[in-house]
Amino acid sequence: MIEQGGKAPAITVTANDGSSVNLAAPGKPLVLYFYPKDDTTGCTREAQDFTALAPEFAKAEVTVLGVSRDSMKKHEKFIGKYDLAVPLISDEDGRISDAFGTWVEKSMYGRKYMGMERATYLIGADGRVLKAWRKVKVPGHAEEVLKAAKGAA
Repeated sequence: MIEQGGKAPAITVTANDGSSVNLAAPGKPLVLYFYPKDDTTGCTREAQDFTALAPEFAKAEVTVLGVSRDSMKKHEKFIGKYDLAVPLISDEDGRISDAFGTWVEKSMYGRKYMGMERATYLIGADGRVLKAWRKVKVPGHAEEVLKAAKGAA
């Protein structure tokens, strides 16, 4: 699990829009938000909230990327359906979520299973984790991240 003050892993990720970034040296502040699944209520709301604030993040020169274990094909459908402006990363092999410790045991109706923990990381230009939000609640979260990101830019 990567904590605040720690170094992001040296993993190069490619988003659905073709952009690539090395998490350990992004070159400018980066918001990496992990979410469980495309096209579900909470995940859609979170993606829409980050999309609504995308111009503000861009103005602050902060990149925002969403991460789930869904395929790029599912990401493309999700983006098209909701006209999302935030690039998404497919972590089908789990290397990103494993590195950040966001693939965790969950429980629903007494059944235990592995799933993505909703978490967000603000990573500085040098790859240091400036802020980590774990077990995120969606309402107001994107605004809170923007406020922290503006201080990092």
